[in-house]
Amino acid sequence: MRETVVVSSLLLYCDGASRGNPGAAGAGAVLLDPHGDEVASASKYLGRTSNNEAEYAGLLLGLERALALGARRISIRADSQLMVRQLTGEYRVRAPHLRPLQAKAVELLSRFERWDAKHIPREQNSRADALANEAIDRALAPPTST
Repeated sequence: MRETVVVSSLLLYCDGASRGNPGAAGAGAVLLDPHGDEVASASKYLGRTSNNEAEYAGLLLGLERALALGARRISIRADSQLMVRQLTGEYRVRAPHLRPLQAKAVELLSRFERWDAKHIPREQNSRADALANEAIDRALAPPTST
């Protein structure tokens, strides 16, 4: 069953976490409607990767979910200044391993009528951060016996 969004504009908070750099990593994304109500959230364990790769993974996770929900406009909020500045063209993507991730993000963003991205302090991104860390915790948790 496909989810639908009542509004065409969403606010995406995204984050990545890496325990070590590189290390065990996770991505998290939260989508809010214009009233600030949570429409969807997602998290994913990434395996061993860098913090910057995890940040992009959180962004991609959120963008893909927003598109699946039918959003036409997206506002991105992330605590990765590097990623935000690379998305807006203020910084070039120098690291070869980040180029495909940035290219995928640009391709997904081209599917929206309008988008913007802003850097926010880490404290304002706690829900997405928690999702990224929960993905790591789930993956690294010892198996439970039943």
